[in-house]
Amino acid sequence: MSIILIVYYSRYGSVDRMAQKIAEGVEAVDGCEARMRRVAEVSSNHQQTEPAVPKQGPPYATEQDLQQCDGLILGSPSYFGNMAAALKHYIDSTSQVWLSGALIGKPAGVFTATSSHHGGQESVLLSMMIPLLHHGMLIAGIPYSEPALQQTRSGGTPYGASHTAGHAGQPLTEDEEQICQALGRQIATLSLKLGKD
Repeated sequence: MSIILIVYYSRYGSVDRMAQKIAEGVEAVDGCEARMRRVAEVSSNHQQTEPAVPKQGPPYATEQDLQQCDGLILGSPSYFGNMAAALKHYIDSTSQVWLSGALIGKPAGVFTATSSHHGGQESVLLSMMIPLLHHGMLIAGIPYSEPALQQTRSGGTPYGASHTAGHAGQPLTEDEEQICQALGRQIATLSLKLGKD
């Protein structure tokens, strides 16, 4: 079984809903399993402030999760066109994984949610790709052969899945859901192809 790790931070629930749709896409590929993990809040001095076990939702991501995965998908809301501090704090703690080379040659993708259509979706996605490249991962986006990418009037980019939540936290549109599922399928399928080597 190929394990696709979905690691994300979600403050108001939009990124969490996207992660669930991405997991559906992963599990639509025979031989693949989605493993959802969150990252904890951090304080202004960048220390984890949440309990070791979350009160609800998926468990927090660990170094062992990264060591065991066959593919990785990172998600974060946009904060001034960049990933959330909580996700950055988690990524900054992965030096031992980087030293081990555990993620080299594995597929990776990214996703985000913003409150406005021009809230920096693509810059957030790019900011999450940079550490993945340092880990030696193979970045995959969403090809334009995905019909929803051609017709979306809200979120969705070739760089990764995205959602325009608005200030009220609007639900995912049908196109956004399909793009999330396409990202999950893309990384899952690549993990199987790469795993044959």
